[in-house]
Amino acid sequence: MTGAVRSARLAGAAVLPAELALVVCAAAGLRLPAPVLAAAEAVVCGVLVLEAWVLRGLYTAARAAGEAPGAALRTAVAAVVPVQVRRLLRHELLAGASLGRWVLRRKHGVRPGDLAAAYTGPQTAMMYGMVFVSVVETFALALLIPWPAVHRVVLVLDVYGIVLLLGLHAACVTRPHVVGADGSLRIRYGALFDLAVPPDAVASVRVDRRYPQGRLVTVSEEGVLDLVVGSQTTVTLELHRPLAFTRPLGARATARTVRFHADDPHALVGALRRPA
Repeated sequence: MTGAVRSARLAGAAVLPAELALVVCAAAGLRLPAPVLAAAEAVVCGVLVLEAWVLRGLYTAARAAGEAPGAALRTAVAAVVPVQVRRLLRHELLAGASLGRWVLRRKHGVRPGDLAAAYTGPQTAMMYGMVFVSVVETFALALLIPWPAVHRVVLVLDVYGIVLLLGLHAACVTRPHVVGADGSLRIRYGALFDLAVPPDAVASVRVDRRYPQGRLVTVSEEGVLDLVVGSQTTVTLELHRPLAFTRPLGARATARTVRFHADDPHALVGALRRPA
């Protein structure tokens, strides 16, 4: 079964980009030659059959080991679908849902009595600038590209990219940091990062503006986690014990110190210091 699982993962990784290309061509209105389309769909169907067969075997094995149906299905999917693919698909789904929540002005995970701490200030102008540039690029390419077929493909990709940018920003707006009424803290970045800090894990918290270099999530060898927004962090949180967290692409790590950004760090620090 191990060899079958490896084959299913490799086949899925190879066929997924090809299927995405076919979907883009179809959305752009391109008509592929019938033999090419039939061969591509035959390959996709074959991979789907292989995936279903492997999933069924893993699901049966998990059920025989005593797992509940839902847990057995999750175990089977986790074995076949790479964690990076699952995380990216999950992010796109949640980003799409965040667009609707953004329009309705609703926050995710904020209960009565909680403090919602926004963190999008340093990146808002950049996000809107990127959307504006993408829109201008779409119109410019429509005038510059003389081939209608290529223009339609580029148009679909540009619109998809614009929607993804808006979804990412909407997820950040609707999923703020949350200081609970019980003294807990939830540190987030859209649908990509979510760290729950229980009240008894908080050793100290302070306003501390820094300008670290690196990616969105970086962890030092000393266990210092930097969650960077707009090249800055404004709050430093010291913990009594290491807390585990999941990186945006699924890797696991632990941290004893967390540095993150809040648009109003004094309000967040004051609320976290206030007794429950």
